[in-house]
Amino acid sequence: MLQILFNGLVSGLLVALPALALALSFSILRFANFAIGAMLTLGAYVIYFFNVALGWPIQFAALAGILLGGLIAVVIDWLVYRPLRGRSGVTLLVASMGVALVMENAVRFVAGSTPLGYDVEPARPTRFPSLDSLGGLRVNHEQWLIAAVGLGSLVAVWALFGYSRLGRAMRAVADNAALAAVRGVSLNRTVAAMWFVSGALATAGGLLVGLDATLDPQMGWNYLLPVFAAAILGGIDKPMAAVFGALVMGVASELSTLVIASHYRTVVAFAVLAALLLARPWGVFGQARVTR
Repeated sequence: MLQILFNGLVSGLLVALPALALALSFSILRFANFAIGAMLTLGAYVIYFFNVALGWPIQFAALAGILLGGLIAVVIDWLVYRPLRGRSGVTLLVASMGVALVMENAVRFVAGSTPLGYDVEPARPTRFPSLDSLGGLRVNHEQWLIAAVGLGSLVAVWALFGYSRLGRAMRAVADNAALAAVRGVSLNRTVAAMWFVSGALATAGGLLVGLDATLDPQMGWNYLLPVFAAAILGGIDKPMAAVFGALVMGVASELSTLVIASHYRTVVAFAVLAALLLARPWGVFGQARVTR
């Protein structure tokens, strides 16, 4: 049981970063970014290019890829979303579907459909003998990397939201964009910064997924449903609450393997998403919006 709980927390970290990126864009622009899975895929392959094609160590490849992933998200906003700003959320949702199709097929065209992997040195799993009485715990090298990158990214975003001028501007625009503009907050700059953070988080999520398994053009699509379920569970208009939703989803998915086959774990995400949409569509920490 201890091993299952730990694996569930690691699985939750895989989903937490793209779920946070999804909730961040929704809280400011009020549309569900369907391209978040494709951004995860593209970011993972960008890191692969630096790591394998150029031979950079994984830590430097990850840093360069995360920065480039953020810049790519800003460019996509400038080309696609900014001209549509002010339109309905449905219009932006359809636009994000087109962005997702373009990015996924571009990755497939350049890199092919063969599964790939990062150049990471193999290492023995870490075993904790003192926990044998609780069922034992083994942590492999990839899980250590996932925990370090995931937790480091979450702490950085939490500090950005809570202690920086940019974070305060993002929260102001999310609460009331018109009032924030009157108070001198630049909407274009704030939205561009939001897209940079969102793209960087999605790229970091792609790195974690690539470390956990392999890279393929459908990797982001496979995580799209858990990402949306995690964001909705926490409260899609509360970015940091998406982390809670992701961890709950990860633990629930791993616990479900005790009663169902492991390849049916996605059913858990679908069941949670369906139940939330019926019972509490604004999430655990979200608030229902009233339009007058």
